[in-house]
Amino acid sequence: MRHGRELMLFAVGGGIGFVIDAAILQALVSLCGANPYVAQVFAFLAAATVTWWWNRSRTFAERSSGRSLLGEWLHWMALMGFGAVVNYAAYAGSLLLFPSWRRWPVLAVAVGSAVAAVVNYAGARMMLYKKPKEHS
Repeated sequence: MRHGRELMLFAVGGGIGFVIDAAILQALVSLCGANPYVAQVFAFLAAATVTWWWNRSRTFAERSSGRSLLGEWLHWMALMGFGAVVNYAAYAGSLLLFPSWRRWPVLAVAVGSAVAAVVNYAGARMMLYKKPKEHS
């Protein structure tokens, strides 16, 4: 039952991350004329930081990384690095396959987010938040 709850909360965090990612990306592209490939890097970093906070305080609240706050964030970002590569490959591939999406890259963000979600959950659950918290 715990995995089901964790998956649901991870999905909620992913939804929050998606909204942040998409909003920052779309603003950089539409309002600032940024290149959608470069803008996605900045949008992803902001979204990954928010999802780390969500997942450490909600999804994996009963689990421990055994690390300091900074150490945990750095480990999270490193683990999400592989998910980011998967995410970015799906994002860039979508923009290449559907050139009209370059004006609305949020569609490609959705594809990248969906593909990377499984990779990200597995990495977080099995490599970072693998120990139950010790209650005093």
